[in-house]
Amino acid sequence: MRTYIFACIHNAGRSQMSAAFFNQLADPTLAHAISAGTQPADRVHPIVVEVMHEVGIDLSTTQPQKLTAELAQQAEMLITMGCGDECPYIPNLRRADWPLPDPKGKSIETVRAIRDDIRNRVTALLLAETT
Repeated sequence: MRTYIFACIHNAGRSQMSAAFFNQLADPTLAHAISAGTQPADRVHPIVVEVMHEVGIDLSTTQPQKLTAELAQQAEMLITMGCGDECPYIPNLRRADWPLPDPKGKSIETVRAIRDDIRNRVTALLLAETT
C-alpha cells in the first residue's frame, strides 16, 4: 500500500480537499492519502466543508492533524501546498509542490475553483502514478 501525504499550513482546506479526492479516486487496495498541516487549525474551514459536500464528500467530522517527520516517513510522496520551509525534509521522499491559493476568507466561487483545480491535479497525479 502506497501512502501519499498532502500538506499545507493549517490542514483546513487545500490538503483536506486533496486527500479526500485522492481517496475517492484511487484504488484503495493500492494507495491512500492522508493530509496534515505544519500548524493545524481547530477545524476544516466551513466553506471547504460546504463545497466538498456539493461533490458528495463529507469533511464535516474531519480533524486537522500535525505534519511530523514520523508521519512523513511512512509516505511515498509528499505534496505540499504553501507550507514551504516549514514542511519537514525527509531523505529519499519524493516531493511536489502545488501552488494553490488558501481558501480561507475567499468567496464560495473562488473556493469552488480551487476545489476543481485540486480534483484535476489529483486526477493527473493518479494517472501519472499508474502509468
